[in-house]
Amino acid sequence: MTVTPAVTPAVTPAVTPAVTAATSAAPAVTHRRLRIGIGGIGIESSTFCPHRSVADDFRRTRGQELLDRYTWTAPDSDLADLVEWVPLLHATALPGGPVEAESYLTLKDELVTRIRRAGPLDGLVYDIHGAMSVVGLTDAEADLTEAVRAALDFVGTPDGGGEGALIGAADGVPGGAPNRAPGGAPGSVPGATSNSVPGGTGHRPMISAAMDLHGNVSYRFAAPVDLLTAHRLAPHEDAWETRERAARNLVRCLREGTRPHRAWVQVPVLLPGEKTSTRLEPAKSLYASLAGIERLPGILDAAMWVGYAWADEPRCQAAIVVTGDDAELAAAEAGKLARRYWQARRDFAFVGPTGDAQECVARAVASSKRPFLISDSGDNPTAGGAGDLAYMLGKLLENDAIRSGDVTAVHPGITDPVAVAHCFAAGVGAEVTLSVGGKVDTNHGGPRELTGTVVALQRAADQKDRAEGGAYDRGVDMAAVRVGGLTVILVERRKPFHTLADFMGQGEDGLGIDPRTFDLVVVKIGYLEPELYDMAADWLLALTPGGVDQDLKRLGHHRVERPMFPFDEDAYEDGEGPRLTAVHLPPLTPYRA
Repeated sequence: MTVTPAVTPAVTPAVTPAVTAATSAAPAVTHRRLRIGIGGIGIESSTFCPHRSVADDFRRTRGQELLDRYTWTAPDSDLADLVEWVPLLHATALPGGPVEAESYLTLKDELVTRIRRAGPLDGLVYDIHGAMSVVGLTDAEADLTEAVRAALDFVGTPDGGGEGALIGAADGVPGGAPNRAPGGAPGSVPGATSNSVPGGTGHRPMISAAMDLHGNVSYRFAAPVDLLTAHRLAPHEDAWETRERAARNLVRCLREGTRPHRAWVQVPVLLPGEKTSTRLEPAKSLYASLAGIERLPGILDAAMWVGYAWADEPRCQAAIVVTGDDAELAAAEAGKLARRYWQARRDFAFVGPTGDAQECVARAVASSKRPFLISDSGDNPTAGGAGDLAYMLGKLLENDAIRSGDVTAVHPGITDPVAVAHCFAAGVGAEVTLSVGGKVDTNHGGPRELTGTVVALQRAADQKDRAEGGAYDRGVDMAAVRVGGLTVILVERRKPFHTLADFMGQGEDGLGIDPRTFDLVVVKIGYLEPELYDMAADWLLALTPGGVDQDLKRLGHHRVERPMFPFDEDAYEDGEGPRLTAVHLPPLTPYRA
């Protein structure tokens, strides 16, 4: 099934001169509790990964379970007397390849339908990632957001307005055609002009987006969203703080009756997350400066996205949005931040020492520091890799010290359901010969033969979300096989190994593999998540091949906008540099009778 979206040219719009304008006034909602929906769809998708994400990969949360994800929706929260939270649908999945079109439409249709059935809403906390790719689409978040905006405009606010007030809540597709901007033609950008919506007067429901800093922010996506914010730490230790900031900014605007201006600018730089970690400069200072910007009088929020490096789409590049009452100041601050980012483009460096796979294994074996961690970065499933490459496995087996058992190593997370089933059939203690990995991503050596002893098995067990959210904690069958000094953990379904619990499992029925007891721990990951970071006596980032290869030039991007750093390293060397003037996105237009 192919999605055929309305075509929106992938060009930067003409710059709207920033004016010193007061924030658009809206009726302050202080006479009643606000009705605010919560929902969204989140995944990051590598278009270079042959894996395809489907609806079953998404953990779908609704009702009270959705409200329980957040602390600020609790009955004892300071917002409880101010807001009636309306749970819609939140769907999130482990990063992977592009989402199949039919699966995307299933999730999109449920979210839109739940908005329509929710009745009038003052706003929506839009909990998304920002780097979803869908087969047949070039800007999936824009497509989804246009449908969400149309559905919200259909139901209107509790104080009036909305298409539903005119045509009835049970009629047709929300807002008319699926991608129609209110009062506009299919594919037009909602909110950027004074389009009118039939059915009453009043302001439209507001959207406040909470995003990952590795998301993408195109003009088409940003225009229908009233408020945008993003994580400020990588690793994302502030993920829940970001969501709360989005919610509180929304409540503040609704209760004060304000509709902020937004200043948006893209920066033609596309770098992997392992070069933009906030543990190091220049990302550390750039992101630290956001809090200071938003403390300025007239500024509500400042956000910066590095973009998602492993999708080949025109929207993929760094972006900045500054939101506030003062349109001129917001534009000035967005432009200054964009210029700082551009000037620092050559200073971004990998978050740790690097090498190819063979070199990293040799250096780790020779080191006296234990445990020594190695990131198999090119096949990182938490960035969008297939998670089934046996490339690093081959390098470990080729090392004499590991093969002989003089050095011990554990390598978790190779996805191979057939090999796992074979281990369960054989049982603990049995010797097995397996064809491991290389069945989804066949581009880097294919399967690897492995003969060893099954030393541990763990059956799937459902668990609750943890801080990252989504299907990271969906139970999977796992089997540990030992050959020489190497223990390989095979999984039936793609799974990250970020914590001690991921290795050990739960209770007596867990896998019981303690990575701290091994000389080498070789994980399919990029930069180390906090628990692994604290565990490591030393660490190397192996620049391995795969769907999320750190060497972007090896991947073959051809649809990103050009010139783009680092693909065109010498671009603008003899000129003034790219145009980094912020585009003014005015407050979304109110309904007009």
